[in-house]
Amino acid sequence: MTFDLTNAKERMKGAQEALQRELANIRTGRANPNILNRVEVEYYGAMTPLNQVASISVPEARILLITPFDKSALEAIVHAINVSDLGLNPASDGNIVRLAIPQMTEERRKELAKEVKAEAEKAKVSVRNVRRDIMDDIKKDKDMPEDDARKAEDQTQKLTDENIKAIDEIAAEKEKELLTI
Repeated sequence: MTFDLTNAKERMKGAQEALQRELANIRTGRANPNILNRVEVEYYGAMTPLNQVASISVPEARILLITPFDKSALEAIVHAINVSDLGLNPASDGNIVRLAIPQMTEERRKELAKEVKAEAEKAKVSVRNVRRDIMDDIKKDKDMPEDDARKAEDQTQKLTDENIKAIDEIAAEKEKELLTI
């Protein structure tokens, strides 16, 4: 009898995907439309994600161009960006909004690198929690022979190690991207 680790694999993969989503929101020195994912615009009385009221493009390496689908939403878009925690100053010409991504200081890069490490640690904790749950399930299964239990524990540990390594690689890549000028 072998222990089914499919659920554990999915949950650990989910932790990696959540990390990648979080890291996409951390801005680097280059323009990336993903940094605007959390910006919500008050549009006809409802809070609406920015990407649903405007198209976002990257015409140059450090400029985001936001073109509202409805010109009446332009002021609301500018306001939403101003009140967000992005620290960017939108420039509107009446039809479009330009967001210049400033060059980050070394200090800011290091702060963001710490944030990346913290997010990676959260993902690792999530993976370890999955491992703990699986190990508990293995120990609770009294019908499982001891050899099978040991094998299942080893497989779980191997799976955990692989996922932690993948998380470390994702975080290292993002840190490298951040610290590159």
